[in-house]
Amino acid sequence: MRTETPVAVKLSDYSPYPFEIEKVDLSFDLAPSVTRVTTRLSVVPLSDAPMVLNGEALELKCIRINPDADTSPLPQSAYELNDGTLTLHTVPREPFILETIVEIAPDANKALSGLYISGGRFCTQCEAIGFRRITFYPDRPDVMSSFSVWMAADKADYPILLSNGTPGEAGDLPGGRHFATWVDPHKKPAYLFALCAGDYDVYEDDFTTASGAPVKLAIHVDKGDAQRAAWAMDSLKRSMTWDEEVYGREYDLGVFNIVAVRDFNFGAMENKGLNIFNSAYVLADEASATDADFEAIESIVAHEYFHNWTGNRITCRDWFQLCLKEGLTVFRDQNFSADMRSRPVQRIKDVIRLRARQFAEDAGPLAHPVRPDTYGAIDNLYTATVYEKGAELIGMLRRQIGGAEYRRGVDLYFDRHDGQAVTIEDFYKCFEDVTGDSFAAFKLWYAQSGTPAVTVVEAWDAGAATLTVTLSQATPATPNQAEKQVMPIPLLCALLDGAGGHVAADGQSGADQWLELLETRERTLEFKLPAGSDRPLFSINRDFTAPIRLERELSKEDSVAFMKAETDPFNQWDAVQGLIKDEILALSDDAQAAPDAALLTVWARVVENNRADPAFAALLMRLPEVGELFLERQPADPVALQDARDRLQDALFGELAGFAASVLDAPTPTPYNPGAEQAGVRALRSACIELMGASNAGGVPAKLLTLYKQASNMTERLAALRALVGQVGQVSSDARRTAIDDFEQRFKDNPLIMDKWFAVQARQGDANVVQQLVEHPDFDILNPNRVRSVASVFAIQNLAAFHAPDGSGHRVIENIILSADKVNPALGARLLTAFEQWKLLEEQGRTSAQATLKRLLDAGLSKNAADIVGRALG
Repeated sequence: MRTETPVAVKLSDYSPYPFEIEKVDLSFDLAPSVTRVTTRLSVVPLSDAPMVLNGEALELKCIRINPDADTSPLPQSAYELNDGTLTLHTVPREPFILETIVEIAPDANKALSGLYISGGRFCTQCEAIGFRRITFYPDRPDVMSSFSVWMAADKADYPILLSNGTPGEAGDLPGGRHFATWVDPHKKPAYLFALCAGDYDVYEDDFTTASGAPVKLAIHVDKGDAQRAAWAMDSLKRSMTWDEEVYGREYDLGVFNIVAVRDFNFGAMENKGLNIFNSAYVLADEASATDADFEAIESIVAHEYFHNWTGNRITCRDWFQLCLKEGLTVFRDQNFSADMRSRPVQRIKDVIRLRARQFAEDAGPLAHPVRPDTYGAIDNLYTATVYEKGAELIGMLRRQIGGAEYRRGVDLYFDRHDGQAVTIEDFYKCFEDVTGDSFAAFKLWYAQSGTPAVTVVEAWDAGAATLTVTLSQATPATPNQAEKQVMPIPLLCALLDGAGGHVAADGQSGADQWLELLETRERTLEFKLPAGSDRPLFSINRDFTAPIRLERELSKEDSVAFMKAETDPFNQWDAVQGLIKDEILALSDDAQAAPDAALLTVWARVVENNRADPAFAALLMRLPEVGELFLERQPADPVALQDARDRLQDALFGELAGFAASVLDAPTPTPYNPGAEQAGVRALRSACIELMGASNAGGVPAKLLTLYKQASNMTERLAALRALVGQVGQVSSDARRTAIDDFEQRFKDNPLIMDKWFAVQARQGDANVVQQLVEHPDFDILNPNRVRSVASVFAIQNLAAFHAPDGSGHRVIENIILSADKVNPALGARLLTAFEQWKLLEEQGRTSAQATLKRLLDAGLSKNAADIVGRALG
């Protein structure tokens, strides 16, 4: 069986829907095996076109037009039912009511799209095109309607009935059933529809908006888990306050509900007034969640709440505009997290994610613009390019025009387009109107794929005390875009004196730093300093102003000078990362036999000197992951890179052993608080534990096992477990097995914690370990969290084993993908993105990856997965 290539959807083919749907009335008779959905659409024809509705996995029972006047169903000759569409060729030319009755089987829906059962409860996921699995409807984001919902279910099994908007009438029905009604006063597209029904524990709270309006808040979770939702609730309330203070946006309903579900394809969904979350991003306490989990909950709760205005009140005209809501909302949640924690640390973490995920995407066969002009499967557009790079573009815009003008622009955007489905052009028109500037050139960032490279060449004339800097830009060819245009690149710059201060020169006199806009292929800057001045250090792209790669010939001495002298926290961290990358590459190429002792000494001192900021010190100890090094060395040999990384990490521990001991001998903060201050301390402690785990020194396994057993929080317990699992040797094997078995026994009844147990082993093990995990009784191919904890962690975080020379890593992931894709196409496609860098591999790995992709293509994949494989093979 060979996979059929999906039909491409093109932005240029967009045309408005020829009908307005003024109102949608939905009635659900809920039962797991057979749910009956009656839909009444209030339709206003806008042309003479036939009416085409989307529908999948629906059993059509009846169609009627104006059913109150004519109760007879339409004959089958009046409509055409094809795979995926229902077409009515002749409909009234004046406003009418279209009624359809369908039956669906939620308990048989394993794709987790539409209405399905999770943990014995009903829930929905309609983004991007899941609503068509609930009823026949024009399932596109530019069709915005008012929704009202009536639902009935067994009262004992489903005592809580939720949907979008505001609750209305509710009551009992015969036969032990009950009903509830919900009305959403705000028009919305179908992808924002939500329904949940089940038996939950509820964590409740209240919020009062800036204008004095009361809001009832509730988080619905598994029985017994209510207290573990406290941090999510706290994050929600802080998000609501932040959005009022920073963007002037108040919440607009009297209720806000969150429902946590175990089986969910994504992190969360922003449905109007009823957010549905993956349980992993709601439930947390010190015994079960790491600081990274708390931080992710804080960020994702904020992200989904912020969508209320940037995504819900104003939505996308079509799915090509996905970056309009996601890039803007990611930018908002990143800044919220920066305000809640440390802005420099948050910026570094954002860039780590961008480089690891989006730069890799840009450099491979799956590269695409932030706003693509074509796609094969819409679910495959939920990428790092759309989200993370999309956020970077908003940041560049704000940087260029300043915070005050940015706020005026978004205020105009909210005022002008509230209740509309809009485009990127609509968004930027607001900023053009506010500033009087044109953003035509800037919008190339949305149309052009690839990561621009900025080359920096310096010349110092000591006699004239003049530094000349030449900047040039180039973007490598990407699929379907061989020729690249010049783009405006904002670069925050400074001249450093090498002693922790800044140098004033010419037009930059008196300015610590300035924004340089590179708008041409090449530009030369000249800085004249006072006679007799020493050569300054030219600091560029401070705070990572633009999502680019810097290409710059720096000696090791120059790089060390930057590491010591930088006044910008991001650039200081980046200077350290650059030196580490060069060292790992030299070790992997056998260009040197052992790590540079002098570099290790300087590196260690920089870490120690920043101990007062433990979160930043922890980031300074970080070594780049193998995947990040692929872009620095092609063809890439992940086995050699991993070996070099391990050797450097071991050597760093030798240099920092005393420092690590002093950090770990100090008591961990108590009582536990997930806030930034304590989290920073635990981040440094965890970094020291991880560093210790790379050492082969005697006594390390026993020390790590002691740290594991004595850990009073999940952050440090998991760090010790990771370090032990990565250890080699007989003594460490015994300690590792003890910790692995103990962790399983402690937490075997908690699925979210067991996801961590699976992930730790997949991150360090080979293909045989992954196969053993797949065969474990608790591995569930139907649960995305569990599948990702094994397959995604192995294929993305354990590249040396995934790309093993014998092909074993590719084969084990191939089998998981085939199993997952049969039941959940969205999950299958997402797993396939692990192959996005296959063309960068050395010959043996490249040959194995290509053969794997070809076998998958011949295996009969879903359209989602086929789209990824087809593009990956190119």
